[in-house]
Amino acid sequence: MLQVAVLRQDPEAVKQKLAVKNFQPLELVDEIIQLDDQRKASQAKFDEVQSKINAASKNIGAFMAQGKKDEAEALKKEIAELKPSLEPIKAQYTAVEQELQNKLVLLPNLPQDEVPQGKSAEDNEVVRQLGDIQPPAGGGKPHWELIVDYDLVDFETGAKITGRGFPLYTGQGAKYQRALIQYFLDFNTEAGYKEFIPPFMVNEASAFATGQLPDKEGQMYHVTEDGFYLIPTAEVPVTNIYRDSIVQEAELPLKLTAYSPCFRREAGSFGKDVRGLNRVHQFEKVEIIQLTHPEKSNEAFQQMVSHVEKLLQSLELPYRILRLCGGDMSFTSAITYDFEVFSAAQQRWLEVSSVSNFETYQANRLKCRFKNESGKTQLVHTLNGSSLALPRILAALLENNQTPEGIKVPAAVQRYFGKALITK
Repeated sequence: MLQVAVLRQDPEAVKQKLAVKNFQPLELVDEIIQLDDQRKASQAKFDEVQSKINAASKNIGAFMAQGKKDEAEALKKEIAELKPSLEPIKAQYTAVEQELQNKLVLLPNLPQDEVPQGKSAEDNEVVRQLGDIQPPAGGGKPHWELIVDYDLVDFETGAKITGRGFPLYTGQGAKYQRALIQYFLDFNTEAGYKEFIPPFMVNEASAFATGQLPDKEGQMYHVTEDGFYLIPTAEVPVTNIYRDSIVQEAELPLKLTAYSPCFRREAGSFGKDVRGLNRVHQFEKVEIIQLTHPEKSNEAFQQMVSHVEKLLQSLELPYRILRLCGGDMSFTSAITYDFEVFSAAQQRWLEVSSVSNFETYQANRLKCRFKNESGKTQLVHTLNGSSLALPRILAALLENNQTPEGIKVPAAVQRYFGKALITK
């Protein structure tokens, strides 16, 4: 959530930033500033009346000590007349404050200067691209055929158990999935990230704190009786570890990683873009998160991008990195780099990771602060990235590594999987 002070500092600059994200209506900025003026006026009025009551109360004792009962009684009468006026002022302040907060949460995060203009994925910028994107000999099969040939994933039984978009991994498919998860976690912990196993449901406060509510309410599975939400990513519960917390400056950066299943109601359109593992309602993902000093968050962002890139390189997959344009960025992000791997059989790029810097946007909702050496508290910066999302990684690994003898397993994963080849 943006801070009102940021809006007040330069409203026109804020509007220009919001326009990069194609946000409308921009007049919301002015409405929030006006509400903040009303809030301050109400607070000043309340403080003025309270100050008069406090001064009168103090003088009553002095008059009584001097035997000036008439003056003391006059002050008591004055206090009795002033006190009833406090409640409506307080009520007005509360109402204005609530309206201000309701409008403030409608504003997305401001994009950094390097975020390009654009409305959709077609306007994203390619930062770099590495690897051979030639199809396998003979074209190769798409992963939805390979998983049948090798008995790796059973979509029909998954649909029977739950519904469409809930895959059932079987045999070597389940083992390969588990091997990749373990490899990703080990890769992260060896880089200094502390591992967690978080709850896979969160309460409303946690979902709001990281920006899922109210922006993505329709995309989340909601357990209505308990008010819980199934998590769309481990980012939500893990970042909330530090909700309502003050950490010491010396503790920063805090580097966290976690595996979790992820649940998303929105499965997208029909067709090849969502066929097989391309887009599902439940999937597995390993996440990395950092809480950093504001002056070091851009450096941390580049470190996280480099970390994910090295992980992809170890999987021997062709990939590219995109700088997302304003129109394709998330509500909460200040800057995002997407990683895409090339699907050899489908001849298309598949997104497998997003690395984002949220700056103070999440931290302001989280009320996550740090105390510097002088004792002053300020908001941390939060960042997160997929390291990695499993379904499309698995799809690309299957499609890009198919041979007449079987499907090759990357060397880095072989010790987790137990062999170098997936066979029929």
